[in-house]
Amino acid sequence: MEKIAVSNLPEKFDEFGEARRNGFLAVKEFKDRGERVVGTFCTFTPKEVIYAAGAHPVSLCSVSEETIPDAEKHLPRNLCPLIKASYGFALTDRCPYMYFADMIVGETTCDGKKKMYELLGEIKDTWVMQLPQTQEKTDAQVLWQTEVRKLIEKLEQKFDTVIKQEDLAAAIRSCNEDRRVLKAFHQLGRYKPSVITGFDLFTVLNGASYTFDRETMKANVRQMIADVEARHAEGEWVAPEHTPRILITGCPIGGVANKVIKAIEEAGAVVVALENCQGYKELHEEVAEDIDPVEAIARKYLNIPCSVMTPNKGRETLLKAMIDDYQVDAVVDVLLQACHTYSIESYGIRKIVTGEKQIPFMTLETNYSESDTGQIRTRMEAFVEML
Repeated sequence: MEKIAVSNLPEKFDEFGEARRNGFLAVKEFKDRGERVVGTFCTFTPKEVIYAAGAHPVSLCSVSEETIPDAEKHLPRNLCPLIKASYGFALTDRCPYMYFADMIVGETTCDGKKKMYELLGEIKDTWVMQLPQTQEKTDAQVLWQTEVRKLIEKLEQKFDTVIKQEDLAAAIRSCNEDRRVLKAFHQLGRYKPSVITGFDLFTVLNGASYTFDRETMKANVRQMIADVEARHAEGEWVAPEHTPRILITGCPIGGVANKVIKAIEEAGAVVVALENCQGYKELHEEVAEDIDPVEAIARKYLNIPCSVMTPNKGRETLLKAMIDDYQVDAVVDVLLQACHTYSIESYGIRKIVTGEKQIPFMTLETNYSESDTGQIRTRMEAFVEML
């Protein structure tokens, strides 16, 4: 019997696609009510602390090349497009999230970011957390706990409030629930034949971070999971069982998802897993709820397997598990131009994927420009044809 592709997904998917734009209005309403907004740039920023302070965290990472020429008046051209674009939107005052943010929390991940924060601090109140560069030493955990406590003190001073242990504990429980719901949504990619496209997967996960009514967000995601699983039970899918299954790893892909994921799926494959920051990397581990909240927050966030860590064995472990769990046929490593840590780490990831897991691997370097869209499409067509 011929199967029906899941092409008419629930209307909730459209809502998440518009979440970033609609979030502008939500943030303005927050400010009109006198509520607080804290801009962030990275998954290392502990959002539990921000929620415990009674504020709303929002990502300031730009996904457009629009303001890069403005940023290059202050920043070198051979710098990561995410950094240049994010600074450009702050410099030109074109980002409503940046405009409405009471303060910004950054972290010393890559060299480009931490130096950009110095310039950003001239525009907005910017607090920088000193992130350890390793996860394997006791000193690193002690340092990061200290940085979490310093952030607590900064937020208390900024917002004239007191963050209590019970506030942190409540925020941990709430954020863990968010993670469980979004993790379950990502795990829809495990189904074979595939029941959701990679582009819809990314759209919802990315949009969730701009949906400020978190209870509504979770309810909507749960409903989408139920709807997709019901369609699966009825024998519906988005791609036949033999369709090549791709895992995307590497840099944050918010600014290139449209041209990369769509190119892969228009070439005849399906993206079933996203190991990147906007995907599974932050979701797979929760914050412990049975130990001191500050220690628990520090442990969870320090464990994020990012390429800025040395060594970064956690990424290798996570990637190997995801290749098996999602029945992956090939891996595409997306690198933003001038991202040195992920570019260097790509060599070791390739050895694991092609050697230990014995599946094809592609490195794709790009930026926020649309000029390479045709080239990416051609490369993906050839890669998928090989599979």
